[in-house]
Amino acid sequence: MSADEPVRLWRAYVPRWAHAPLSGDGAARFGGRWNPLGMPTIYATRELSTAWAEYNQGFVQHPALIAQLELRFARLAELTAADGLAAFGLTKDIHRCEWRDALDHSLVPETHRLQAELDAGFDGLVYPSFMSPGGTCVALWRWNTGEGAELKVIDPDGRLPETPASWL
Repeated sequence: MSADEPVRLWRAYVPRWAHAPLSGDGAARFGGRWNPLGMPTIYATRELSTAWAEYNQGFVQHPALIAQLELRFARLAELTAADGLAAFGLTKDIHRCEWRDALDHSLVPETHRLQAELDAGFDGLVYPSFMSPGGTCVALWRWNTGEGAELKVIDPDGRLPETPASWL
């Protein structure tokens, strides 16, 4: 899937990082379903309600900043439907990968192996939300590098701070 037309995405993230809506450093620091430690990744969704559900993971409702993003020119592996999965030799079992458990046992999760395989040809992937049935998520591991995927935050009134000083 390549998006020449803008694709609207939603991202919920920790308010302390309001100045960095396009940073994937949190995912790099902690790792995630679709990225190993050290790999910056933006996790976003196609629906506002999905962003909220994914951010809170069904637990305590934490304060969040929700930003609308615009994605263009991204090469995304489509993993939401059986035919998309089959194109990569996968089944929907990939979405049930217990990635945290694998990491806890010093194993490489299947989702990380797949990300490494897809990295050469794709900027990210689209996958079904676990926390919001029917919702879709995007994991983007390459953006704003000068070519390929372009990602920008929608902030028409310039309300987002430019530095972390707003939290001091």
